[in-house]
Amino acid sequence: MYYLQVYGLYDEVQTAEVELVSVVDELPEAISFDNFEAIDSESSPIRYRACFTTEMSLPLLTETYVGLETAVPRNAPEWFSCFDAAGIAAELEAGTALPFLGEKNVRFGVDRIVVITDDGRGYVWHDLNDCGDKAYDGTIVGEECPKRPTSE
Repeated sequence: MYYLQVYGLYDEVQTAEVELVSVVDELPEAISFDNFEAIDSESSPIRYRACFTTEMSLPLLTETYVGLETAVPRNAPEWFSCFDAAGIAAELEAGTALPFLGEKNVRFGVDRIVVITDDGRGYVWHDLNDCGDKAYDGTIVGEECPKRPTSE
């Protein structure tokens, strides 16, 4: 069971696109990036993790894309060494990294979070949004949440 949880359920993501939500139209748009690595799993919508680099500056990013007040990185398997949740959290705390919304409801109740550091390192993960928290803890999901797909 340990092997399945830590190694067996993850697949490398072959196609890559890093997107951030624009402040203009609130739609995701691709940003320039290099050195993309990512893993994901069909077993859970919050297992996605990615690392990349970008030459885009934080001032440009904050003027162009939707920022987040807070973000708490989720742990990645130890073997996915580019993604260190404690290190990312420390950079966020120090103010040397900023969180952005990558995509709202990438799957029902799950948002894509993107953090970029002042030296151009980027990290991506999925996290439950308010609708996801409600849907998965049994709270009544209100009208402000999108309709939950029947296939999930």
